[in-house]
Amino acid sequence: MSSRSLSGATERTGTAFALNLAVFAAGFATFVNMWCTQSILPQIAAAFHVAQARTGLVVTAPLMATALMAPVIGAISDRFGRKRLIMGAAALLVIPTVLMADAQNLPSMVVLRFIQGLMLPFIFTITIAYIGDETSGAATAKLAGTYTSGAIFGGFSGRLITGLVTAAADWRVALLVVGAVTFGAAVIIGLALPREQKFRPLYGFTRALRSFPLHLSNRKLLATDAVGFGVLFCLVAVFTFINFRLSAAPYCMGPAALGLIFVVYLGGVVMSPIAARLSTRFGRRAVMAVAGPVILAGLACTLAAPVWAIMLGLLLISSATFVQQTLATAFVGAAAREGKSTAVGLYVTFYYIGGSFGGLAPAGIWHAYGWPGCVALVAAMQVAMLFTALKFWKLG
Repeated sequence: MSSRSLSGATERTGTAFALNLAVFAAGFATFVNMWCTQSILPQIAAAFHVAQARTGLVVTAPLMATALMAPVIGAISDRFGRKRLIMGAAALLVIPTVLMADAQNLPSMVVLRFIQGLMLPFIFTITIAYIGDETSGAATAKLAGTYTSGAIFGGFSGRLITGLVTAAADWRVALLVVGAVTFGAAVIIGLALPREQKFRPLYGFTRALRSFPLHLSNRKLLATDAVGFGVLFCLVAVFTFINFRLSAAPYCMGPAALGLIFVVYLGGVVMSPIAARLSTRFGRRAVMAVAGPVILAGLACTLAAPVWAIMLGLLLISSATFVQQTLATAFVGAAAREGKSTAVGLYVTFYYIGGSFGGLAPAGIWHAYGWPGCVALVAAMQVAMLFTALKFWKLG
C-alpha cells in the first residue's frame, strides 16, 4: 500500500471514529439528563419536605416537554441544519442542569426539568436525522446502533452517577457532576461531529403539518402510537416507584444502591438488536406475544421479598420493554402511508406523554396499595398493549 493510500485509510478511520464518538456522546448526553433524578427521588422528597410520590413530577416534567417539542423539531431542523442545533442544544442543556443543584423547592426544580426537556429532542431527534442524511446502508445501521448504545448507557449512567455521588456527598453535588458531564459531551460533539455535507434546507413546514390528519385517520399508526405510550408508561412507572419500595424498610437502600439497581437497563443494549432479527424471522406480533408475558413474569418477580428476585424481575421488565420499543419504532415507518418523518414525531409525542403519565398515574395507587397496586396497573397496561398489537400490527 502506498503512503498516500495508507494516509487516506488512516484519515477515513479517524473520521469514522470521530463520527461514532460524537453520535455516542449525543445519545449519552440526552439520556444522562433525562433520567438523572430517578435514583435520588427519596433524597429530593426529604430535602423539600414533600411526599415521595410528588417527586414523580421531577421525572414527568422533561418527558412532557419532550412530547410537546417532538412534532416540530424535525421541521425546524430541516430548515436550519443539523450540527449547530445538536451542539447548541447540548451546550444550553448544561444551564438548567447546573441550576437544579441550587433549586430551593420542588416547583422550581420541576420548572428546570421542563426546560431540560425542551432541549433534549433537539439533540436526539436531529442526531437521528443527521445519521439518515449523511450515511446509507450498513453504515446507517451501524451508526444508529452506536447512538442507541450511547442512549442506553446514558440512561444507566444518569441514575448511577447521581446515586453514587449523592451517597458520597450530596444530591446537589451529583447534579453539578451531571452538568459537567453534559458539558464534556457538548465539547465532544462540537469537536468530533463533522459538519453535515448532504443536508439541503427544506421549507415545507406547512406541508408537514398537513400530514397529521392523515396520520390521525390511520388505525395501524394510532395503534402503534398507543403501544409506544404504554412502553414508556410501564418503564417509568416501574423504575420510579420501585425506588420508594427499596428505599423503605426492610431494604433501606441508599442512593448508591438504588443507582446500581439500574444496571439492569444495560440488558437493552443486548436485546434491541436481537429484537430486530427476531421480528424479521418470526414476525413482530409473535415477538410481541412473547415480550408481554415476559414483562408480566418480571412484575411477578418484583413482588417477592429477596433482592435477587426483584433484580431478576427488573431485568426481565427492562429487557422485554426495549424489545417492545424496537418493534413499535420499526412499525411506524411501515404503517405510515406518507409523511414518515411527521409520523415518527407523532409516535415520539405519544411515547413521552406515556412516560409522563407513568410518573404521575401510579402516585395515588402507591399511597393506597403500595407496590402491589403499581404492579397491577402496569400489568393491566401490558395486557392492553398486547391486545392492541395483536389486533392492528398487520400490513395489507
